[in-house]
Amino acid sequence: MENKDILDEQASMDTQQPDNLTTDTDSSDEAVTATVGESDETTEPASAESFVAETNKIGSELAELKDKYLRLYADFENFRRRTAKEKLDLISNANEGVLKALIPVVDDFERAMQSIESTNDVAALKEGVSLIYTKLFKTLEGKGLKPMTSKGEPFNADLHESVTQFPAPSDDLKGKVIDEIEKGYYLNDKVIRFAKVIVGS
Repeated sequence: MENKDILDEQASMDTQQPDNLTTDTDSSDEAVTATVGESDETTEPASAESFVAETNKIGSELAELKDKYLRLYADFENFRRRTAKEKLDLISNANEGVLKALIPVVDDFERAMQSIESTNDVAALKEGVSLIYTKLFKTLEGKGLKPMTSKGEPFNADLHESVTQFPAPSDDLKGKVIDEIEKGYYLNDKVIRFAKVIVGS
């Protein structure tokens, strides 16, 4: 019986030992928990500092982008003003080339006017005026001016302006241009003056 009591005591001691181990592990868990809590407190200020740093970084990027935008806007405004000024200059000086080309023709006309007063040779005057006309026409053709041929063509409202209608001398001239009162002109294939015509009816 004594042996049995000794064995029971040993068994109870054996069962108590795991309890001691459990409490030891519980206290170590508490220590671990306390340590984890402390590390959370130290990470909170670190995350706040990183948030502030990120905010400052975003703010500096925003300021840089705003500066770029303002510079781009200023460049665009300068470009717009410059092109508007160039356009006005171009419009005001658009006729410069044509006028420079016509000045020699005006000089020829002035010489012809002087010779009219001092000469009686009508044939020479006719020839001089014909030469000046040819020079003038060639100058205008060089600038893109082309005459329109309308006589005998079908009436076209996009090219012709009908002044009046006359009975057509023949059936094939009905609805066609019989006569031309004012010649029409193209400037580089664009109509700049409509031909004033008489249409056969």
